[in-house]
Amino acid sequence: MATIRELLTLGKEKLESSGNEYAKYERKVLLEEVLGCNYMYMLMNGEEEVSGGKEKKYLNLIERRCAHAPLQYLLGYAHFMDYTFYVNENVLIPRNDTEILVECANKILGDMTGNFSTETEQEEKGKSENSVQVLDLCCGTGCIGISLKLYHQGIALTLADVSKEALEVTKRNLEKHDVKGELICSSLFQKITGKMDMIVSNPPYIESRVIDTLMPEVKDHEPLLALDGGEDGLDFYRKITMQAPEYLNTGGWLLFEIGYNQKEAVLQIMKAQGFKDIAVKTDYAGLDRVVYGHL
Repeated sequence: MATIRELLTLGKEKLESSGNEYAKYERKVLLEEVLGCNYMYMLMNGEEEVSGGKEKKYLNLIERRCAHAPLQYLLGYAHFMDYTFYVNENVLIPRNDTEILVECANKILGDMTGNFSTETEQEEKGKSENSVQVLDLCCGTGCIGISLKLYHQGIALTLADVSKEALEVTKRNLEKHDVKGELICSSLFQKITGKMDMIVSNPPYIESRVIDTLMPEVKDHEPLLALDGGEDGLDFYRKITMQAPEYLNTGGWLLFEIGYNQKEAVLQIMKAQGFKDIAVKTDYAGLDRVVYGHL
């Protein structure tokens, strides 16, 4: 049986040989997951032998990572905002850039929710028509909508995705965070009813021809359904923006995550459908990342 120190060394060597620039960090995270202990314990008990079963499990994870399986899929979770979300190969992995979308929505909701009842008041009265209605469209893990609900308990949350498998992940994350939300399997607005005060969406926006050029972790492992935005990457922005006014209350907000080069196109799409006060927010790298406006 190998020791903890030997497995850490072997994991680092294998990951480095596959071109992984984060080998030192990832070998540690994967062994922590297998052993159920933290890195400090491993450093202090480096000569401790690891059981054959756990050694085999660890080396299997290392081999899968060397084959470019995303680290988050191997761990079964990803960090987003202040929370941890369950992930698998049926959903896009939450990314830091998407936190900008949540931050923008949070600011708007902060101004809106003061005029609406709290969740406790809603429960006492039944589902309140006075709650802020929020739709997370193309929800995937549900990380956007669930984060908003965790920050603003008073909102009424609906999460929709065309993929039943993705909605199973969403459901698991709702349960994990003890959050209430209505789940709808719907191709965009097909099965959505009622009016919303806010629609947030991180739709597929990669140009079809570009997908094969993406890093292997993305193109070979993440769901194509959550990536492919059509020939120019704008298919979903057009469809959502065209239909959104029918599902938004007067003054309701529409917020999108966008690709770094899609600002002008999405601005024009939203203007053409009558959205006002359209604004753009950049991500941590200074790239255009969110476009939003209201009716």
